[in-house]
Amino acid sequence: MIPLRLRGRAEATAPYVVRLSTARDVAPGPGAARLVTEDDEGVAFSSANGLLAIDGVCAAMLDGDVVLVDPQRQWVERLLRAGSQHNTLVVTERCDQLCVMCSQPPKKTHVDRFALLEEACLLAAPDLLIGISGGEPTLFKEELLAMVERVLGVRPDLSFHILSNAQHFTEQDIPRLAAPAFRRVSWGIPIYAATAGLHDAIVVKDGAFTALQKGLAALLVAGARVELRTVVVKDNLAALPELARFVAVRLQFVEAWSLMQLEHVGFAKGRWDNLFADHRAAFAPLAEAIDYAILHGVRAQLFNFPRCTVPAAYRSLARASISDWKRKFPNRCAPCREQAQCGGFFAWHPDDQASQMVQPL
Repeated sequence: MIPLRLRGRAEATAPYVVRLSTARDVAPGPGAARLVTEDDEGVAFSSANGLLAIDGVCAAMLDGDVVLVDPQRQWVERLLRAGSQHNTLVVTERCDQLCVMCSQPPKKTHVDRFALLEEACLLAAPDLLIGISGGEPTLFKEELLAMVERVLGVRPDLSFHILSNAQHFTEQDIPRLAAPAFRRVSWGIPIYAATAGLHDAIVVKDGAFTALQKGLAALLVAGARVELRTVVVKDNLAALPELARFVAVRLQFVEAWSLMQLEHVGFAKGRWDNLFADHRAAFAPLAEAIDYAILHGVRAQLFNFPRCTVPAAYRSLARASISDWKRKFPNRCAPCREQAQCGGFFAWHPDDQASQMVQPL
């Protein structure tokens, strides 16, 4: 697992964002920090904000990273890692749902970091795709959309993928979302069933399905780019074919429909036996849903499904979806010929379960 938060000490007193560089000819200034020392204990960088010491890392590991420095907490958060295609900014930990399998249980508090995250985006490497997540980002819809607009106004080479429950979009948002800048934005929208009863039960929020449909309608009229996401659990496994028909008929405009296996963390960790639907023994509903979606022009794909656990006919749909910083492979995967194309497991998935599931290809 790649560490994203490091111990560090800074001369500054307020949080700031900076890009780290090992190049000796980089002049310390706003947004830029130059390496000054490196030893067995860590590294030190100099910038307009003063000196920054980071413990237990080598300079090459951080070269080009855009980091958020919090002097009071004495940590350095790697917001945008150089050379990585898996960079996600968490804009809030608040959420208005309580999904039974939530991998990042929400908090009631909110720490406003929009200004700092905007600075980080402006320092991003060229042509980078930046993820935005929560909590629920659109609980702070004005701050979110304004940040995206400002960043893309200065950096039109960048693009965003924003995870949202889409329940806070209205007709009034359509002209804004239809603006050219938002063609650089894709929205990852969860939908767990084709009926309000089941969807609302999974997200633990009455009226969620109705609000979701209104939000999706606004995105549709705006011409927004949408990826639907469905986490597979025992409660919705048998209902996936019905959901496929709903998507094909009502939501055919989406760019993709991602069917996602459960993550062994957060709420799901303590409810694993009640939630986990073992697709190895019960792939038929998934196959029926995928076949129907593809037949009707919807691009279906599988996330968090190790390739060897998927029937051969559907293996090409199993994407390497798990971010590099939280991905692992059990030792049993070592001889597999398809590991480079496989998503593997989340770093926190129990090793014994992971080893039992796989069969190297």
